[in-house]
Amino acid sequence: MADNARAKKLADLIREVVAQKLQRGIKDPRLGSHVTITDTRVTGDLREATVFYTVYGDEEERNAAAAGLESAKGILRSEVGRAAGVKFTPTLSFVADALPDTARNIEDLLDKARASDAKVRETATGKSFAGEADPYRKPGSADETDDTAE
Repeated sequence: MADNARAKKLADLIREVVAQKLQRGIKDPRLGSHVTITDTRVTGDLREATVFYTVYGDEEERNAAAAGLESAKGILRSEVGRAAGVKFTPTLSFVADALPDTARNIEDLLDKARASDAKVRETATGKSFAGEADPYRKPGSADETDDTAE
């Protein structure tokens, strides 16, 4: 089993090689400049690599890019093997990265929270606190009753 540093180094190399090959070497129109390689992970035995990608565009372009990556998998794997020089070239699997969708959901939730805060702030303007400035009783104050003198 390989160490984590070697797996990380191979993952970085795979990410660079695949990104360069997609940008310059593959003539598939489905894999235009709107496909971005975001991350790569390699298993501990260096046999399998998962390549995460994002696609700028709508659902149709995402599906086309996924099909294009699947069809170019063999070319990309041979290019990785040539660049890596390892005994066994890892098999590549492409997974659409969920990071942009997650970021969009977080932004939507933050917008809702900002709107709710603004509504509360608008409701609170011009209002005063309920009660006195110091709502706690202090020993020896005039409103205390002596229950022990019965």
